[in-house]
Amino acid sequence: MTRPNIVLIVADDMGYGDFGVFGDGTPRTPALDRLVSEGICLTQHYSASAVCAPARAALLTGRYPHRTGAIDTLEGRGSDRLALREVTVADALKRAGYATGLVGKWHNGALDPRYHPNRRGFDEFAGFRGGWQDYYQWRLDYNGSLHDADGRYLTDVLAEEAAGFIRRHHAGPFFLMVTFNAPHFPHQVPEEEKAPFAETGRLTRAVSTIYGMNARMDKGVAHIVETLERCGLSTNTLLMFTSDNGPEFGGHGEECTTRYNCSFNGCKGNVYEGGIRVPMILRWPGGLPARVRCNAFVHFCDWFPTLLNVAGARHPGPLPLDGVDVLPVLRAEKAPDMPRRFWQWNRYTPVRTCDAAMRDGNWKLVRPCIAEAMTLTQADCEIDRALKYNHGRFDGLAGVPEPVRNIPAPPLPQLFKVDEDPFEREDRNAEEPARTERMLRELDAWFDDVEGERRRLPEAYT
Repeated sequence: MTRPNIVLIVADDMGYGDFGVFGDGTPRTPALDRLVSEGICLTQHYSASAVCAPARAALLTGRYPHRTGAIDTLEGRGSDRLALREVTVADALKRAGYATGLVGKWHNGALDPRYHPNRRGFDEFAGFRGGWQDYYQWRLDYNGSLHDADGRYLTDVLAEEAAGFIRRHHAGPFFLMVTFNAPHFPHQVPEEEKAPFAETGRLTRAVSTIYGMNARMDKGVAHIVETLERCGLSTNTLLMFTSDNGPEFGGHGEECTTRYNCSFNGCKGNVYEGGIRVPMILRWPGGLPARVRCNAFVHFCDWFPTLLNVAGARHPGPLPLDGVDVLPVLRAEKAPDMPRRFWQWNRYTPVRTCDAAMRDGNWKLVRPCIAEAMTLTQADCEIDRALKYNHGRFDGLAGVPEPVRNIPAPPLPQLFKVDEDPFEREDRNAEEPARTERMLRELDAWFDDVEGERRRLPEAYT
């Protein structure tokens, strides 16, 4: 068999509960539900971060986000940038003879041509480089050429661009990464998609819109699947679908976005299960078993080495990977490993005691959020919006100093046994003080390692 094509689809802020097959009976995602029934569904799959830019950096490189320099979402500050020394999975597959394409959101360097996707391993790019776009007033970058909105809904545009890439490169092999904007803010969708959810009378306006956004994205996934089928590529294509982090919750009244997420604790922005445990579906009829629910513990960093194995490619760079190849686990040729994994995220400069976690086997340590480290200034909020709607206002970083913060002492750490308590309801810290102390030391040592590496980067956030 020839080398397989790879299509990696990434949603933005979608949780398990947003799927019809996993939801509470409200979501409608027939295309995704079909993929779940036909392929492998991972039930313990983790993003590398509770927010998008760091998570995507790890997915692209197989390395923890701090190492890569991508520590936050603020493109106006450059804290979303993937360090220039990093090798992406697109770099590696391109060198192995794959045609490479990115359609949709980049968010790993928005304001400097050195960080453009075409310079990071992608032969073709059709999308936007920042953290989000208006779904109607979009502006897309086609290999460096900017095109304004033409009246179409953004999700539809991205799905058609993905289908076009597949048709152009049907002779293969190709690697296509499709990074939808949905269901990220702003909450916008054609009325016909929102109406079935709004008419139930049980959902807020925002949640009805989000479910409609997911339903429209599901149609985009169906379009991609149908294109693969029409081109005769289904059997020898590894098709993957995941989300960059958990669902975003917030708002009040009709703008409240809190919705069912399979009872997981937390949401986007924090390191509880609801913020970092995300769906992953894989379908590859020619290379993987079908109709499997896999409970292996898999992390975003693992996909870089795994995809290299799938493609028969070698890692071309000198930087060591944090991920491991899980293809033998997916094929049931090897028992799952339970490696230690770590997470940490806050706004601006990383704070070791805030929003951090470690998983060691079935034990998970959590350092809860510190409010003072999680808040954006109004100036940064305004810059972020201006970057989306006032095109041309910034031709470089905004140059606004980082705010001075007084970070108080952290809350007590929490300890959970996630195999017995996946919803993180029972804090075992008091019962297991020695385990807690050991894991705290290991989490601190990890932070010193990855944050020390970031601080040595010449283009690191300052």
